[in-house]
Formats: sequence, C-alpha cells, structure tokens
Amino acid sequence: SSSMERGNQTRVRNFLLLGFSEKPDQQPLLFGLFLSTYLVTFTGNLLIILAISSDSHLHTPMYFFLSNLSLIDMCFTSTTIPKMLWNIQTQSRAITYEGCITQIFFFIVFGCLDNLLLTIMAYDRFVAICHPLHYAVIMSPRFCGLLALGSWCISVMGSLLETLTVLRLSFCTNIEIPHFFCDLPEVLKLTCSDTLVNNMVVYFVTIVLAVLPLSGILFSYAQILSSILRISSTGGKYKAFSTCGSHLSVVSLFYGTGLGVYLSSAATSSSRTSLVASVMYTMVTPMLNPFIYSLRNRDMKRALGELLIRVVTVRNKAVTGPR
Repeated sequence: SSSMERGNQTRVRNFLLLGFSEKPDQQPLLFGLFLSTYLVTFTGNLLIILAISSDSHLHTPMYFFLSNLSLIDMCFTSTTIPKMLWNIQTQSRAITYEGCITQIFFFIVFGCLDNLLLTIMAYDRFVAICHPLHYAVIMSPRFCGLLALGSWCISVMGSLLETLTVLRLSFCTNIEIPHFFCDLPEVLKLTCSDTLVNNMVVYFVTIVLAVLPLSGILFSYAQILSSILRISSTGGKYKAFSTCGSHLSVVSLFYGTGLGVYLSSAATSSSRTSLVASVMYTMVTPMLNPFIYSLRNRDMKRALGELLIRVVTVRNKAVTGPR
C-alpha cells in the first residue's frame, strides 16, 4: 500500500489562506484597517531607529537593543501583512507552497528574535539597576554586539529546524488554512503525514526560544524588584522603576497576547478566537511598541523632536533653495 500512498501524494502547489471574512463588502474595511496598521507600525519603528541613530546621547545598550527591536518588528509585520493586503486586493486566497514555507521560516525567526531581544533588554535593566557600578564594563559595546548577533543566529537555527521538518511532510486534499498567514500549527493540521517529529521539534524550539527567555525575563525582574525595594527614597524607587516601565509593558503585551493565542487555540477548536488573538501579537504589539517607548521616555521624545526639526529644516532648505 505504501507505493499506492506515494502515488497519491501529489506535491501541493498552493495553499488557500481563508483570512478574516468571506463577505465582499467587508474587504475594503479590512484592507484599510490593515494597511493603516502596517503603515503606522512601519513609520513608528523607522522613526525610532532614525531618532536613536541620529542622537549620540542614545548610543547606549538600552537604545541599541531598542532600535534592534524596532527593526525586528518592522520585519515581523512585513512577513504577514503585505501578502494579506495583496490577497484582499486581488480577491485571491492563494499562497504558493514556497511562499508558505518562507512565511513560516521568517515568522518564526522574527518571533524568536522578539523573545530573545526582550530577554536581553530585561538583562540590561537588571545590570543597570542591580549592578550600576559595573554596568559600563559588563554591557560593553562588544558584548552588546555579540548578544544581538547571537540572538540572530539562534533564531535562524531554531527556525530552520522547524521549517526543514515541514519540508518532509506531504499534503493531500485539504489545503485551506483558516488564518491570514501560514501559521505553523495550522499548516501541521493539514498534513496527511505523521507529525510526531514536527511536534517534538516545535516543543523543543518553544522551550528553548520562548519559555527559557520568559523565565530569564521573570528572573531579571524579580532581582530588579528586590533591588528597588531596598532603595530607601521614594524618588529613587520611582526613578529606578521608570526605566523598566516601558520594557515591562512591552513584555506583558507581547507575552500576554502570544500566550493568549496558544491558550485560546488549545481551549477552543475554533480558529476564530485564535485568529483575533494572533492579530494582537502579530500586528497590534509591534504597532504599539514605538508609542510605549517614546511616550514614556523623555530622552526618546527629545530625540524624536530633534529628528523632526532636522527633517523640516532640510525640507525647507530644499524648497527655498540656497540663499
């Protein structure tokens, strides 16, 4: 029967992404909503990168990692949204097999990078608050560069593990993915091959690249909290904590929505709830990060202001021409 099965397993050329709504009248609304989300995310994160790189006061580890996070968030949303906008616009649902595998690969890479960077940023705050005198020595530019490079390498390797194990699967008749992008768990549900190896790899990578980083973050914050509680003055407590505030809100947003997706998809078989939850962490979180970081942060506000002034003066010079 194995030869019979092999003859049956034709290579899938396309998957269908079912997305959000079947109704044609809702398509323009969805298109507008997601396009504006994408533009805000892209512009916000780009502004943060430009502000940080153009302001020498912000050339510190914390802002180096923040600009990395912004870059990753731009890439993370670019993995899923443009394809979805294209599908809504062309009224097609198809995504090629190669396109699907590519989405899975990059989605996992940038998702893992988000985890690892948030962990590194928690460690950075931990060193700053618990070991302030050694901060400059520990968080040297070289070490920060290595941390960033290391998290890229680890994420790519983790994602390769998960993506390459998908290549050995064959897909039969059902090729409808009830999602707006190729989400690995949804794709694994469609295969007619045995997914034991895939599930083991997924659990392994999830533990190494999501659970461990989260424990690292929680550990750092436990240390930070006990350190802050030992500060005698209220002003000192507030000052120490305010440097963590924005990072904490981003972490809770990212992990809260990410966990929400997994718990909701585990609890209900309905893809609808997990669909809404995944919009939160694939679109809303990357969009809010720049706002959370720039609104809470005096240095960031100043740098953004100076960047905008610089842009305006350059534009005015270009308009009026040389005097």
